[in-house]
Amino acid sequence: MSHDLVIRGGHVLDGTGRPGFAADIAIDGGMISAIGTVPARGAEEINAHGLLVTPGFVDIHTHYDGQAVWDSHLAPSAWHGVTTALMGNCGVGFAPCRAADRDTLIALMEGVEDIPGPVLHEGLNWSWESFPEYLDALERRPRDIDIGALLPHGAVRVHVMGERALRLDNATTAEIAAMRELTREAVAAGAFGASTSRTISHKTLAGDPTPTLKAQEEELAGLVAGMKDGGGGLLELVSDWNTPDPAHEFAMVRRIAEGFHQPILFSLTARHDRTEAWRELLALSNQAAADGLVIRPVFPPRPIGILLGLLGSQNPFSGCASYKEIAHLAAAARAAAMREPARRAAILSEDRISGSNFPLITRLSWARMFAFGTPPDYAPPRESSIEAEAARRGMAPEALAYDLLVENEGNGFIFAPLTNFADYTLDASAELLRHPNTIIGLSDGGAHVGFISDGSFPTFVLAHWSRHGFAMEELVRRQTSDTARAMGLTDRGVLRPGLLGDINLIAEAELALPAPRMVHDLPSGGRRLLQPARGYRATIKRGVVTYRDGVATGALPGRLLRNDRQT
Repeated sequence: MSHDLVIRGGHVLDGTGRPGFAADIAIDGGMISAIGTVPARGAEEINAHGLLVTPGFVDIHTHYDGQAVWDSHLAPSAWHGVTTALMGNCGVGFAPCRAADRDTLIALMEGVEDIPGPVLHEGLNWSWESFPEYLDALERRPRDIDIGALLPHGAVRVHVMGERALRLDNATTAEIAAMRELTREAVAAGAFGASTSRTISHKTLAGDPTPTLKAQEEELAGLVAGMKDGGGGLLELVSDWNTPDPAHEFAMVRRIAEGFHQPILFSLTARHDRTEAWRELLALSNQAAADGLVIRPVFPPRPIGILLGLLGSQNPFSGCASYKEIAHLAAAARAAAMREPARRAAILSEDRISGSNFPLITRLSWARMFAFGTPPDYAPPRESSIEAEAARRGMAPEALAYDLLVENEGNGFIFAPLTNFADYTLDASAELLRHPNTIIGLSDGGAHVGFISDGSFPTFVLAHWSRHGFAMEELVRRQTSDTARAMGLTDRGVLRPGLLGDINLIAEAELALPAPRMVHDLPSGGRRLLQPARGYRATIKRGVVTYRDGVATGALPGRLLRNDRQT
């Protein structure tokens, strides 16, 4: 007797959070067939002695909506042990979409998620109009991971309301009914629910807000009603929580949860300007959980930070007129031009803010900008900030930042944490990690390709937090069974006979994150930041090895997942 694959002698962390144990694992037909002592041989065998054996990770907050159309290898997430990803978050995506609205949705994705317009124009084949047709298009391409999709509210609103959606007009009763029907249709076809955005940080490059910014409670309720009509799903939302304050906004979300009994997931970050708002929202979500409602916060396990540099899409001087004159040059040539005394003086004298198309520029401060070293440090001490270092050198902080940008032929980066670093520690993320109602997420895999590289979150969680007081068993559970159940998936996330053979083999002592690098591998020659991982000896999808020591094998056993949640 033989098995398709046998993994021998690893230390199994099965995704439930219970203590690890030594065992063999057999896989047949893509499913786990035995765990324990497996006497029969496998057609393929892997020696896992000395390795952690975990379920494949499930990432519930990604933006592969475009990349999944043109790419079978969903890096960077696949490099970091992710075998299942949920995309379509934050209310942005590409379906439903009439031909006349394609440029509108591309402009929205370009601004909100920093995926260049030329990349999207070339990479998207637009073989769909409706959301079910979009799912069908996704299903035709094999991949190295499984993907599921949420219905983006922004696309739905533009499809139903046209220009009125872009003007942020209130939806009429008839328009809400039309959105409800589109949501029902999408969920019935396999969408895992819907997503929406209520934050002023989400804008097009032209500065226009996301169409969903001011959607009324009745409209959001219509989306959730449509989800329930279609068989059930989850609502994902991001909000500024300031209409007029966190308690009032959360009360609206709670009313929707109470009215339709559908799970709601919301992004929760520890902001630097409203330092206690996250605690209030955490308490409100914990109370909702105690009352039997599923309103769970999704939080980042480290600061969400921007990488500012000449190689990326943003730097502190991108809005200066004298910089824009040379912005088209390659990084090395730009760095040389910026070292010219006259141009240096001009750029440093100009207004950095008014000419910027970056909606987060006003949230950046020299006190929270740091030279980004190798290996990367995601918790740099306060005294290493550009402001502090400039003071020690007796120079202006902007001058020091400028000099850092042009060093090494313009290949360096400045790290600017935007959230979860108000006190210059990772304590906020640690506190959120201790709460059972929270969910690890917000990696944004596939998005922010020119200035954020957080698809490495899963590896950071294991490498950092296991060395700072958290049990590896629990860190694995939080990224496997916990996130799978949040999606409504019961066939994965735990290593157990009868469940999916999605597995990571990890050399714990070797877990590390090298510095991100800029590559030009997107359609139309577009660039993106990619951060690899160390320590993954193998990733297995449906019993097939997809990565060995971080290198793709070429196997593509991943599929489009269709939601079959019934409520």
